[in-house]
Amino acid sequence: MTKTSTLFLSAIVLAVATHIASAYDPSPLQDFCVAIDDPKNMLFVNGRFCKNPELVKAEDFFFSGINIPGNTDNAVGSNVTAVLVDNLPGLNTLGISLARIDYAPYGQNPPHTHPRASEILFVAEGTLYVGFVSSNQDGNRLFTKVLNKGDVFVFPIGMIHFQFNIGKTPALAFAGLGSQNPGVITIANAVFGSDPPINPDVLAKAFMLEKNVVEFLQKRFGA
Repeated sequence: MTKTSTLFLSAIVLAVATHIASAYDPSPLQDFCVAIDDPKNMLFVNGRFCKNPELVKAEDFFFSGINIPGNTDNAVGSNVTAVLVDNLPGLNTLGISLARIDYAPYGQNPPHTHPRASEILFVAEGTLYVGFVSSNQDGNRLFTKVLNKGDVFVFPIGMIHFQFNIGKTPALAFAGLGSQNPGVITIANAVFGSDPPINPDVLAKAFMLEKNVVEFLQKRFGA
């Protein structure tokens, strides 16, 4: 191959690589978006439709009530008050959302993941034991920290993470998330409480449990 041919080929490869680097899919804003040809049956365009700018009001960017404590009288002892595009329309396309998390004494926000957002957590009251687990590729490493009032911790996007109130008094935290609709998958609920249930033989083998134990858990979470 001549020097001229080599330079010409290199230019083509560089042009193709530049095109690929500059072309990308938008981040998903919902769990799935099945393609459809008929616009009459279309619901979303990977998120929400936009309001006519001439009809936009200040109220579209306003949410009230994040100061109100959530009810933590439940099985896990916590309550999440989320401010998402669903209840604050002005968040549409901005890529951010907010959550207030209340914890009863020894309550927890159980292991879960946000498929579309990283999270930054600020402890306003109490003491929390928090952590996340890295992916299989990184050896499922556990990163944990005890947080006190005023401390901040970050959970990378997609990582399974948790918070546990290790104090004898209620705790309060606020979380910022990098998506208007970060989504949440609570691990135990998703695995043992899916609708319809996952075949218990699959879960028994995956978790190395007796089948009757899996069926017991499916009844607990399925209810």
